[in-house]
Parts: sequence; structure tokens; C-alpha cells
Amino acid sequence: MASSSTLTSKSFLGSSRIDTASLSSDHLRKLSISSVQISFRARLPKKLQINAAGSTFGNNFRVTTFGESHGGGVGCIIDGCPPRIPLSESDMQFDLDRRYVVYRRPGQSRITTPRKETDTCKISSGVSEGQTTGTPIHVFVPNTDQRGFDYNEMSVAYRPSHADATYDMKYGVRSVQGGGRSSARETIGRVAAGAVAKKILKLYAGTEVLAYVSQVHKVVLPEGVVDHDSLSLDQIESNIVRCPDPEYAEKMIAAIDAVRVKGDSVGGVVTCIVRNAPCGLGSPVFDKLEAELAKAAMSLPATKGFEFGSGFAGTFLSGSEHNDEFYTNEHGRIRTRTNRSGGIQGGISNGEIINLRIAFKPTSTIGRKQHTVTRDKKETELIARGRHDPCVVPRAVPMVEAMVALVLMDQLMAQYSQSYLFPINSDLQEPLAIPRLEAAKASV
Repeated sequence: MASSSTLTSKSFLGSSRIDTASLSSDHLRKLSISSVQISFRARLPKKLQINAAGSTFGNNFRVTTFGESHGGGVGCIIDGCPPRIPLSESDMQFDLDRRYVVYRRPGQSRITTPRKETDTCKISSGVSEGQTTGTPIHVFVPNTDQRGFDYNEMSVAYRPSHADATYDMKYGVRSVQGGGRSSARETIGRVAAGAVAKKILKLYAGTEVLAYVSQVHKVVLPEGVVDHDSLSLDQIESNIVRCPDPEYAEKMIAAIDAVRVKGDSVGGVVTCIVRNAPCGLGSPVFDKLEAELAKAAMSLPATKGFEFGSGFAGTFLSGSEHNDEFYTNEHGRIRTRTNRSGGIQGGISNGEIINLRIAFKPTSTIGRKQHTVTRDKKETELIARGRHDPCVVPRAVPMVEAMVALVLMDQLMAQYSQSYLFPINSDLQEPLAIPRLEAAKASV
């Protein structure tokens, strides 16, 4: 940025400021150095621009979410979506229904919030005659089951470990009913946008993003029980806790039930895998793929930890034990015999299955008496009311999938624009698109 400088002298024994604009360079050199101040002021732009902070994600495939839990509704604006992609509300509604799972199966309300929302989405721009136009896509979901009176006590006292206090500390004001933007209802916009990203990734590169619950409280799904090569959405959705192993699913449900009846909550872990991720995604050094995934995952409500590949367990191995040895398969592709790297090496996807795990804390809003303070800093006790999940982990599954898909979509567009604008080096690079894409289009 261009800058301007001014040279002024300190007032000394009643002398006035010196106008340097009228002085020659010889006069300036004769000034006493001790009596001279040199100040550099950045030239301000003609128009002050302030970017909205915190509600927009992505660089090429940009998503901005809006709305609050007890406002008129929530949603998102998707900018940068490629044109001519078949898209309708039903593409988003499937994952929105998964995010809000109360009425999808009998018994679901045992482990999730009893709030009754249909979460029906409406696209109001960016789609014409069933195809994306390349312009911003506006998606809106109305709130229909608000109960603001449940938050009367919380308007005065802070919920322990909730965002109530820190929102006040940051903004000096907050939306009390439902927690405002800190509510998990904010994720509706993410899930809607993620559904679009997942569809494009599948169409273009054959990429699949699947997540499932691998831990609830102390019930941990053993490593290797789930085959990531054959894992299907039907397996994940076969039970109300979204654990693909039926035996451990029952144990997880029992763990949630045990705390639910006591007015308490538990946390857990969501595992996410990506199959058929194109090679080359990720931009070293600050935009490495795992760094982008970590930021995306940790932006979700209630997240407390992130790891990919061997994660922290890899610290117990030596280099010779941890390294993934390369080989060339029957199709001439470079593969790895193991996948402790989690599908990412040097911040760049290598074509293997990407796997990551996100830890979620127990729900902060519980029906047990807790010590806290009021907004005027007086100690008190609080028993929170309202409709809240005894465990957020089952409902977090489609949220995790959405954020991972948004990262991959953003990185796919970045990779195409930087490294595939001109003919690729076919000796070292692979096409981003699946070879059968054109054949599939021709058969439609």
C-alpha cells in the first residue's frame, strides 16, 4: 500500500511547527536531528471496506450462513457454484432430514432433541429450470417451533461451558433465545451447501464422503471393525445412533439412555472417510488439506478435537513402522500399502482414502443443577430448561460430511484453476474428472 510521510519539528522554546513543504533539502539537513520527528501514515483508501467476519467459508466455492435458532429462519448463500449442475431442493432436503433425525425412525427422540422442525428448504435464486446458473444460490429454511420462554433463566445466568458468556464478552449483547448463532441450527446452511458440494464431487470425480459415529462416551468402536472400502450409507443409517456396527450401536444407545434419564449428557467421536478423492488437493504451506479440514471440522458446534490418519497414536511408532510404502498397482497407479498418512502427505491428497476423526464434547445445556454467575456477575445456580440433545454426536454426522465436502469442493476448484488450466504432465499427474463422466453424460 502506498504511504505518505510528513516531517515536523518539535516545538522548542515556544517556536512554531516548521512547514517542510516550503523547505529545500539543504534546510532539512541543517535541522537538529534531536528536534525532528518523522511520521509515516498509511494512505487510507477512498472507501473503507470491512469484510463480514466469521460467517463465510471457502475461497472459490464460498458459503455464507445466516439466521439464528429462534429468529425467522436460517439458511445459506452459495457463491462460486459451477453452472449447469442439475440441482433441486430435494438434493439438499435428503441431508437436511438426516441432520434433523427425530421423526425419521421410531425411538429417535430418545437420543436427540424433541424440538419439532420440518427443516424444509427453499431455493430462491441461482437455479433455473433445474440447473445451477453460476450465480449465488440462496437457500432458506424457516423456523417453525420456537419456544423462547424456555430461555428465561438463561437470559440472566450463563450456562456453564456454553457460548453465552463469551458472546457477551465479545459483542456486549447476544441473542438469548436458543443461543442465537451458537445454536446447532446454524449448521442447516452448512448441510444444505455441503449437499451441493457432495453432488458435484460425485458427478465430477466419483468422490464419496461418509461419516459415522465411532465412539459415544466410553463405548469405543474398535479399529478395523468397519471396512472403509465397502462402508455404505445404508449401514450408517441402519440405527438411530449412526454406528455401522449393530452390536456397538446398541451399546452406544444404552450409554446415551443412561445419562438422558438423569438430565445429563455425553460426548463422542465422529469418523469421516473420503473415497476416490482426486490426487493433488491441498495448497502448501498454509492451506494444506489437513489444515483446511481441521479448521472446517473445528468450526462445528461442540467440537473439541481433530486428528487424521494415525493421529496421536502415530507418536508411538517409529519411522519404519509408520511410513506408508509405495507400490504400482495393475493400472499403473502409484498406491500405498498402508494408509497411516490418512490419504494426505505433505498437505496434499495422494488418492488413498482420507480418514479423520472429530471429538465432540457433552452437550452444555443439561437439566441438572450447576453453579454459575449472572450477567451482573452474581453467583447463582441454574437448571437449564429447553429441548436439547443428551448426545450431539449422532446428529453431527451429516454436519461433518458437509464441512469435509465443502473443503474438498473448494480445493478441487483451486487445483483445477492452478494446475489443470493447461495440459497436465500425464507422466506424473492424473485427470481430476472420472474417465466415465463423458460416457455417463452421453447416456442421459
